[in-house]
Amino acid sequence: MRPHPFRVLDIAEEIPGCMTMRVAPDGAGGDAAFAPGQFYMVYVFGHGEVPISVSGDPVKSGELTFTVMAVGSVTQALCAVKPGAVIGLRGPFGSAWPVEAAKGRDVIVMAGGLGLAPLRPSIYRLLHDRNDYGDIALLYGTRQPDRIVFPQELADWRDEALIDVDVTVDTAGRDWPGKVGVVTELLKGRDVDPGRTSALICGPEIMMRFSAYALLDRGVAAENIHVSMERNMKCAVKMCGRCQYGPFFVCADGPVFAFDRVQRLFRTRDV
Repeated sequence: MRPHPFRVLDIAEEIPGCMTMRVAPDGAGGDAAFAPGQFYMVYVFGHGEVPISVSGDPVKSGELTFTVMAVGSVTQALCAVKPGAVIGLRGPFGSAWPVEAAKGRDVIVMAGGLGLAPLRPSIYRLLHDRNDYGDIALLYGTRQPDRIVFPQELADWRDEALIDVDVTVDTAGRDWPGKVGVVTELLKGRDVDPGRTSALICGPEIMMRFSAYALLDRGVAAENIHVSMERNMKCAVKMCGRCQYGPFFVCADGPVFAFDRVQRLFRTRDV
């Protein structure tokens, strides 16, 4: 329960209001090891703490990367820190993307907006062990071209041709050369072998719902579709009840769930 001190190595703006920072343990006790999909409770001294998924490379030891949108008082304070500042971390917490279980299978990664950040460690892991997987596709949708996060990495991954990267936006001006439409449109015309496909989905809940059902319509089994839930996590140890989702507590039972475990809840409004 006690936050360990981590020092900010650098911080840079991704898109307006969204920052990516690298941090490293500042003294004994801090641990930078995590599994793709897990989160930390990030404490800004004098302001409070918030749950943030790790967005960096799980293989790169000794440091952690977080991508943070300034949407509340704590995240605003976090986005305002400078290199050299000290923040507190406790964790990692939660379940992980099933990248090991997906070995030998095709993998479809579907991300909406800032949902690419929690999926980014899984993409790094897939690329590190590229020969262990079949076809890998990253289908990414966001609101507008200027809201695309990690644009250089997306371009690099596409150019390296190790994974199939497809990007769409909801709206765009005439100077946008790419696709316009919702992310599920990127599944159309795509060859999907339902018996050997695993899917990882993160984004706004409505995007995850439509993406999961689009994959179900293609024959992918619900147990092979995984989603990452976002809830207001406060204690991270299943005590306060703030993140209860039906019979689950997202901080401990999630945030990554196989879709067959939460499909009923996705059909229930206001859960």
